Amino acid sequence: MSEEVIKIRGGNPLKGSVQISGAKNSAVALIPATLMASSPVTLEGLPEISDVVTLMSLLEDLNITTTLDGDRLTVDPSNAVNMPLPNHKVQSLRASYYMMGAMLGKFKKCVIGLPGGCPLGPRPIDQHIKGFEALGATVTNEAGGMYLEAKELKGAKIFLDVVSVGATINIMLAASMAKGKTVIENAAKEPEIVDVATLLNNMGAKIRGAGTDTLKIEGVESLQGTSHTIIPDRIEAGTYMCAAAMMGEEVLIENIIPLHMEPLTAKLIEMGVNVQIGEDKALISKPEKYNPVTITTNVYPGFATDLQQPFTPLLFMADGQSTITDTIYPARFKHVDELSRMNGDITESGGTATVKPSQLSGAEVAASDLRAGACLVIAGLAAEGITTVYNVRHIDRGYSGIVEKLKTLGADIWREEI
Repeated sequence: MSEEVIKIRGGNPLKGSVQISGAKNSAVALIPATLMASSPVTLEGLPEISDVVTLMSLLEDLNITTTLDGDRLTVDPSNAVNMPLPNHKVQSLRASYYMMGAMLGKFKKCVIGLPGGCPLGPRPIDQHIKGFEALGATVTNEAGGMYLEAKELKGAKIFLDVVSVGATINIMLAASMAKGKTVIENAAKEPEIVDVATLLNNMGAKIRGAGTDTLKIEGVESLQGTSHTIIPDRIEAGTYMCAAAMMGEEVLIENIIPLHMEPLTAKLIEMGVNVQIGEDKALISKPEKYNPVTITTNVYPGFATDLQQPFTPLLFMADGQSTITDTIYPARFKHVDELSRMNGDITESGGTATVKPSQLSGAEVAASDLRAGACLVIAGLAAEGITTVYNVRHIDRGYSGIVEKLKTLGADIWREEI
């Protein structure tokens, strides 16, 4: 079977505008949520990524009709039936675990394979299970599958031991159709949670407090169809902002929510990058001199762990040593060895990468996960010579048309079959 690689001939300046797609991290929760309705749901502004296609096919396994027209998905769950979900699809995508909360809410039981996705070290789903059990479900793991069942779901008070976006959304899905009131404390506050809560409320759910650390959910008996426009992808926006900061003469990044970008914007400005923020856009160009910076990832509204890797290549441009620490996924540093292959002076220890000024050179590198892939593409834009990125399936899981968008900005980038 042939595999594709992305090739980049570095050194070309970037100029023009790029349109940001809908948020991947919203889409992967919004699509499972649609199965809870009793009539059709339309989602507008979906990114064209492989995760969307995988989730559509999981819905189809439940006898749910899905129609994708460009970036608009219509889901008709009126004839949905509860079926075990096949392992191989679930394993390709970590966010398939949102099917658990949605199916548990609607059917009060589900059987699903263990979720896969990016290998980012230990990302256990114990907080999800804790929440489901608090709502009255029994959860067992048999032969690599998760079995969830409840005679009825009852509202409960749930304190999350760690701030988890996945657990917050999954418990919110199930609790929307539980009896009585659920309170989730120490909830995650990410914009994608607000997006999912907005969809559920438009479907008839009663959720208050999304975007704060306490969610209050009054269960309802049924949810109906609606239409919903997804928020822009702040991680995709951040990725292009990093690319523009590195190689941009003048790059306009359109369809962003500036508030969501503030932690990244602050660091770019601290580095000396020229950033002008409009109502829903950012204009970025590279400076003559970059300042070294210290970055520590944190839960929202801190610096996003998903932007740690795309930001790293920019640090090679700084006039001095920078450090970047990941407190969310300390194992998320598989890109360090690949950047070293590109002549980058970078080391990692204990969840902190130390980056020194370097002129990158083109090399053959492999994406270990989605954001590492974006990191290597950005590094390739600035490297001397040609960079070849393998394992591009990881990149295609989360970036809609990355090659086409960068090409439009003037990058010398293409795909090749090997």
